[in-house]
Amino acid sequence: MSEPVFLRESGGLTLDEIVQLTGAKAPDGAVGSRRIVNVAALDRASPFDISFFDNKNFAKDAAVSHAGLCLTRPELVSLLPPRVTALTVRDPFRAFVLVSRALFPHALRPVSLASSGATAGAHIHETARLESDVIVEPGAVIGSGVEIGSGTVIGANAVIGTGVRVGRDCSIGATTVLSNALIGDRVIIHPGCKIGQDGFGFVMGGGGHLKVPQVGRVIIQDDVEIGSGTTVDRGAIRDTVIGEGTKIDNLVQVGHNVSIGRHCVLVAYVGISGSATLEDFVVFGARAGAVPSVTVGEGAMIAASSNVATDVPPGVKWGGSPAKPMRQWLREIMLVKRLAQAKGDDAAAADE
Repeated sequence: MSEPVFLRESGGLTLDEIVQLTGAKAPDGAVGSRRIVNVAALDRASPFDISFFDNKNFAKDAAVSHAGLCLTRPELVSLLPPRVTALTVRDPFRAFVLVSRALFPHALRPVSLASSGATAGAHIHETARLESDVIVEPGAVIGSGVEIGSGTVIGANAVIGTGVRVGRDCSIGATTVLSNALIGDRVIIHPGCKIGQDGFGFVMGGGGHLKVPQVGRVIIQDDVEIGSGTTVDRGAIRDTVIGEGTKIDNLVQVGHNVSIGRHCVLVAYVGISGSATLEDFVVFGARAGAVPSVTVGEGAMIAASSNVATDVPPGVKWGGSPAKPMRQWLREIMLVKRLAQAKGDDAAAADE
């Protein structure tokens, strides 16, 4: 449920507008002019809210719901009370997201503390070039030769290092540090990220560890979103690249020279070691990782807590440590379970 303190009020959508937006089917006799102004969970929704119901596990919540409208699948309509107007659609959650985006478009990027321009306490080098409508919040530091596109917001106490270029309509979160980086348009980098620092490169030896110079850049393409606390190392001998549309969760580590393709998804605590390559539409579950220099093929999915130690073919699902085809991994888990049970049974028989 939205809170007026944190989100601006929505003008609402009529039932007819929601049907047109989502392709949902309304029941006969539904009032097309009925207006919805908010979104809410099934069990907390009011008659002015829209919710969604796409899983029988939430049947109890559905039974007590007072939502004005509910996006659901045809086979679940009977589980909703008569007071709820059911709009049937193939993918209720996707339709619900479309409605949410239309109701609260300002929630698609972080809200700025300031209304316009550079605020008191911001430090902007005289050689930096900022287009119109750039907002620089208090305490932010913009270095020499920086270029920032129109509509971009630089958060409080963020640091934009020398020569960094940031595209248009971006959001750079508070305390984030950018260096040695080229950032595309409509990129969202949440607070506390560190982008473009040296990668972890050392030649180990008995007399000490010899630092390898890091001389590459970080290139972040359009429409990328990076969660709080994530770090992306600059390249060592080639650029670290994050492809357009990729979404990275909080607390992810991307090593030097890594190449991440378009529309990839990396969930929290993922670690991608140096020089690894993730092709387009790759998904890494939480706490999964990849060793240096491996390639994960297009569309591959890696299960949570897995460790990718070899190249992964395109379009497959792998899991485990070291990661392997999902069916093989599950068979091995069941085999170990049966062996453990057998050992336990043998031990119990011996005790008797």
